[in-house]
Amino acid sequence: MKTRYAAVPAFITKDGSEIRELMHPSTHGNHAQSLAEAVVAPGAITRLHQHHQSEELYHITAGRGHMTLGEESFNVGPGDTICIPPGTPHCIENVGSEMLHLLCCCAPAYAHGDTELL
Repeated sequence: MKTRYAAVPAFITKDGSEIRELMHPSTHGNHAQSLAEAVVAPGAITRLHQHHQSEELYHITAGRGHMTLGEESFNVGPGDTICIPPGTPHCIENVGSEMLHLLCCCAPAYAHGDTELL
Protein backbone atom coordinates (compact mmCIF):
# COMPACT_ATOMS: atom_id res chain seq x y z
CA MET A 1 0.00 0.00 0.00
CA LYS A 2 1.07 3.57 -0.65
CA THR A 3 -0.09 7.05 0.33
CA ARG A 4 0.77 10.46 -1.12
CA TYR A 5 1.41 13.43 1.17
CA ALA A 6 -0.69 15.80 -0.94
CA ALA A 7 -3.71 13.49 -0.68
CA VAL A 8 -3.69 13.31 3.14
CA PRO A 9 -5.76 16.02 4.85
CA ALA A 10 -4.39 17.75 7.95
CA PHE A 11 -6.31 18.09 11.22
CA ILE A 12 -5.70 19.45 14.72
CA THR A 13 -5.21 16.70 17.31
CA LYS A 14 -5.89 16.70 21.07
CA ASP A 15 -2.43 18.11 21.91
CA GLY A 16 -2.95 21.12 19.60
CA SER A 17 -0.55 20.19 16.80
CA GLU A 18 -1.45 19.95 13.12
CA ILE A 19 -1.29 16.30 12.07
CA ARG A 20 -1.33 14.39 8.80
CA GLU A 21 -1.90 10.65 9.24
CA LEU A 22 0.44 9.38 6.53
CA MET A 23 -0.39 5.73 7.29
CA HIS A 24 -3.03 4.59 9.77
CA PRO A 25 -4.99 1.32 10.15
CA SER A 26 -8.37 3.08 10.25
CA THR A 27 -7.77 4.65 6.84
CA HIS A 28 -5.09 2.71 4.97
CA GLY A 29 -5.49 -0.91 6.08
CA ASN A 30 -2.12 -1.48 7.76
CA HIS A 31 -2.33 -3.20 11.15
CA ALA A 32 0.30 -2.60 13.83
CA GLN A 33 1.37 1.06 13.79
CA SER A 34 0.70 4.55 12.52
CA LEU A 35 2.90 7.21 10.95
CA ALA A 36 2.01 10.90 10.99
CA GLU A 37 3.66 14.24 10.37
CA ALA A 38 3.11 16.88 13.04
CA VAL A 39 3.70 20.60 12.48
CA VAL A 40 4.09 23.08 15.34
CA ALA A 41 4.13 26.83 14.63
CA PRO A 42 6.91 29.13 15.91
CA GLY A 43 6.35 29.94 19.59
CA ALA A 44 3.67 27.25 19.99
CA ILE A 45 3.81 24.30 22.38
CA THR A 46 1.78 21.12 22.31
CA ARG A 47 -0.29 20.30 25.39
CA LEU A 48 1.36 18.04 27.94
CA HIS A 49 -0.09 14.57 27.41
CA GLN A 50 0.60 10.85 27.61
CA HIS A 51 -0.46 7.72 25.79
CA HIS A 52 -1.44 4.76 27.94
CA GLN A 53 -0.70 2.01 25.41
CA SER A 54 1.27 3.43 22.49
CA GLU A 55 5.02 3.77 22.37
CA GLU A 56 5.76 6.81 20.23
CA LEU A 57 8.79 7.88 18.23
CA TYR A 58 9.37 11.50 17.21
CA HIS A 59 11.82 12.18 14.38
CA ILE A 60 12.57 15.87 13.80
CA THR A 61 12.78 16.73 10.09
CA ALA A 62 12.87 20.56 10.19
CA GLY A 63 12.93 23.38 12.72
CA ARG A 64 14.07 23.61 16.33
CA GLY A 65 12.23 22.44 19.41
CA HIS A 66 12.42 21.96 23.15
CA MET A 67 11.18 18.55 24.28
CA THR A 68 9.74 17.68 27.68
CA LEU A 69 9.88 13.91 28.26
CA GLY A 70 8.86 12.88 31.76
CA GLU A 71 11.35 14.56 34.11
CA GLU A 72 13.78 15.37 31.27
CA SER A 73 13.89 18.50 29.13
CA PHE A 74 16.20 19.04 26.14
CA ASN A 75 16.59 20.80 22.79
CA VAL A 76 15.93 18.94 19.52
CA GLY A 77 16.62 19.62 15.87
CA PRO A 78 16.71 17.98 12.44
CA GLY A 79 17.94 14.40 12.59
CA ASP A 80 17.06 13.85 16.27
CA THR A 81 14.81 10.91 17.22
CA ILE A 82 13.06 10.61 20.59
CA CYS A 83 11.48 7.46 22.06
CA ILE A 84 8.42 8.14 24.24
CA PRO A 85 7.45 5.09 26.33
CA PRO A 86 3.77 4.49 27.15
CA GLY A 87 2.62 6.47 30.19
CA THR A 88 5.33 9.15 29.84
CA PRO A 89 4.13 12.78 29.95
CA HIS A 90 5.49 14.73 27.00
CA CYS A 91 5.17 17.89 24.93
CA ILE A 92 7.25 19.80 22.43
CA GLU A 93 7.71 23.54 21.96
CA ASN A 94 8.81 25.23 18.76
CA VAL A 95 11.67 27.51 19.89
CA GLY A 96 12.71 28.50 16.37
CA SER A 97 11.52 31.01 13.80
CA GLU A 98 10.30 28.44 11.25
CA MET A 99 7.73 25.66 11.41
CA LEU A 100 8.79 22.61 13.45
CA HIS A 101 8.15 19.39 11.47
CA LEU A 102 8.35 15.94 13.01
CA LEU A 103 7.38 12.42 12.07
CA CYS A 104 5.44 10.53 14.75
CA CYS A 105 5.30 6.75 14.73
CA CYS A 106 2.97 5.00 17.21
CA ALA A 107 2.73 1.30 18.03
CA PRO A 108 0.03 0.31 18.54
CA ALA A 109 -1.43 2.89 16.17
CA TYR A 110 -2.42 6.34 17.45
CA ALA A 111 -5.90 6.56 18.96
CA HIS A 112 -7.55 9.67 20.40
CA GLY A 113 -8.88 7.56 23.30
CA ASP A 114 -5.33 6.53 24.24
CA THR A 115 -4.29 10.18 24.64
CA GLU A 116 -4.71 11.75 28.08
CA LEU A 117 -4.21 15.52 28.40
CA LEU A 118 -2.40 16.43 31.61
